[in-house]
Amino acid sequence: MSIFLRIGCLVVGYLFGLIETGIIYSKLVGIDIREHGSGNSGTTNALRVLGFKAGLITFIGDFCKSFVPCMVTRFIFRDTYPDSYYLLMAYVGFGAVLGHIFPVYLKFKGGKGIATIGGFAASLLHPIFIVILLVVFVGTIFVSKYMSVGSIVLMIGIAGCYIIQTFMGYTCFNLDVPSSKNAFIESSVIVCLLAILAIFKHKQNIIRLLNHTENKFHMKKQEGV
Repeated sequence: MSIFLRIGCLVVGYLFGLIETGIIYSKLVGIDIREHGSGNSGTTNALRVLGFKAGLITFIGDFCKSFVPCMVTRFIFRDTYPDSYYLLMAYVGFGAVLGHIFPVYLKFKGGKGIATIGGFAASLLHPIFIVILLVVFVGTIFVSKYMSVGSIVLMIGIAGCYIIQTFMGYTCFNLDVPSSKNAFIESSVIVCLLAILAIFKHKQNIIRLLNHTENKFHMKKQEGV
């Protein structure tokens, strides 16, 4: 598997990541989501500012811009690289998240990438782990009342589940084959880097949590500002 193929997957993912669903939807209804609420273009701010419909559309768009290209990558390369195609999916997902968080046409100021990482994770994780993470995510928000806490816990969970499922035999990797094992290690580094990046993007939320000034989660009942 060449370095050029890795770079190609990264670039393709980045281009998909540049599709900022929250900004597109908000401008269609006459506002710029970045000028309201937290100023973020992601799902949480769309929920708070414009309501459930806007939040759902933003989530689906940001989720799909990593999930779809990752699944296409799986389909294209699973026969060519049967014991390592997850690595190429990881590069596509990594690129999509980078495109969402650091969009070049917005001066590298994008969202926090949670929904996009969620789509990436859904393409890689076994369904049982997806269910577990959803329960943990929703449960954490329900108990803590903070979306940021749920997001941080989710990022840690995704990285952990990805590694665990490989040792349980739920991925393409064959750890008895050196090249496949190396591909697993490389992909694990990518997944962990994404988790760290997403948590870093929540640094202000973490500071507010420590200072007990973080806003508890709620969403606007009707669309409008």
